[in-house]
Amino acid sequence: MSALPAFVMSLMCIVGGSTAFFRRGSIPSFVAGLSVGGLYLWSGARIGEGDVRGLQGAFVASALLTLSSLPRFTKGPIPKILALSSAVMGFYYGRELF
Repeated sequence: MSALPAFVMSLMCIVGGSTAFFRRGSIPSFVAGLSVGGLYLWSGARIGEGDVRGLQGAFVASALLTLSSLPRFTKGPIPKILALSSAVMGFYYGRELF
């Protein structure tokens, strides 16, 4: 199992949350982006070491991101990209767990 998808999702979340904060002053987006991005980053490091907790962390981060993006799915391309990419990552890491 590769850690690269977790690192890519981490980058997407951190950059996305930071961008929302600097463009619109959205503190919730900033906190959520750093939190979920940090969880993906931690998970990627654990997956790289072969630790099963990394798979669990990436799966949880994917579930959180998917569930938080679904209510905003129709509001534009960014929520769609977030929901779809996090669902794909949840399937990718969930396949190994279950």
